[in-house]
Amino acid sequence: MSPQLPEGESAPLDGALPTSVRDGAADRAFGVYLHVPFCRVRCGYCDFNTYTSSELGEGASQATYASSALAEIALGADVLRRAGLSAREVATVFVGGGTPTLLPAADLAAMIDGVRETWGLAPGAEVTTEANPDSVTPRYLADLVAAGFTRVSFGVQSVVPHVLATLDRTHDPRRVPDVVRWAREAGLAVSVDLIYGTPGESLADWRISLEAALALEPDHVSAYALTVEPGTALHRRVRSGELPAPTGDDEAAKYELADEILGRELGWYEISNWARTPADRCRHNLAYWRGDDWWGIGPGAHSHVGGVRWWNVKHPRAYANRLAAGHSPAHGREILDDEAQRLERVMLGTRLAQGFPTAGLDPRAVAGLIAEELVTFRPGTITLTRRGRLLADTVVHRLT
Repeated sequence: MSPQLPEGESAPLDGALPTSVRDGAADRAFGVYLHVPFCRVRCGYCDFNTYTSSELGEGASQATYASSALAEIALGADVLRRAGLSAREVATVFVGGGTPTLLPAADLAAMIDGVRETWGLAPGAEVTTEANPDSVTPRYLADLVAAGFTRVSFGVQSVVPHVLATLDRTHDPRRVPDVVRWAREAGLAVSVDLIYGTPGESLADWRISLEAALALEPDHVSAYALTVEPGTALHRRVRSGELPAPTGDDEAAKYELADEILGRELGWYEISNWARTPADRCRHNLAYWRGDDWWGIGPGAHSHVGGVRWWNVKHPRAYANRLAAGHSPAHGREILDDEAQRLERVMLGTRLAQGFPTAGLDPRAVAGLIAEELVTFRPGTITLTRRGRLLADTVVHRLT
């Protein structure tokens, strides 16, 4: 079961944006997110907006998906032009899912070509795709590079077989070093995604996965705490007592271990992300945390331009039908007022290792956080300590 769309006002049928989105646009980067909502099997923990072939039904097809995405790219360019926004080249593209690499490489290439021909790619643009380790070959990865991809993010999650089995992951962890090597030989930067806190995963299991990830010599690692989402198969197993629920203490210990082991060779730059060098940081995700603009293409995809956020209809069939009729696939939207934007800046900006400006923050709240060793202070900025990263929600609450 995919998560429900947020509530908000109805989005205009033509996707029109208010002219207020022009304010400050020259200071904001522009990125594109391309959602590919297909998976071979549904993992038991996943509540993303994804569909297996048996769930698609009539009127939705992987084979025709790229053409629908291209139609939304064209629509997006028209909407931004009608809002009076000056053309901006795309700084980053992120293809996520689902499993984008279930599509033929030619389809991913067609979508990147659509972005390039419609908006243009900035010099040195970062172009990433997610991939499962069992969904690529050396030829496929070489084709991605030929299409303009610069980076691949492999969903490894764990290298411990019983942990992968609990997550319903299907790849063989012994294949991971091979796919990383193939990606490097093709010329792609490599990121590895991990998950900690799976029911039954011991601290020793987690150490094994961390050490294995570091041995791959990746450019980037993301490590996320497992969330048992309502409606998922994993949630049903936990609720029935078949599996133990993750605990905060266990996840905190695993986060500290991740920071210790990954920190040998990588530097943290966002609560859940570590990079080998500043140049290896995921610029697309940094754009989210900094409040830049992005257009989200695909069923259920979210977009943000100049304080306006909107989200598309969820099902691929409804998405394709809207675009075929010449309508925007946007289901709803919200226009953030100044206070909402301020709260988001605090919530997202404090996650970053670069530090968050103290201007406008309550000095007493800042002083209290420093005294409790949740943040460190440099003139004009505060940065989360490791303990502060574990209690980031508390920090944000105190600052807002």
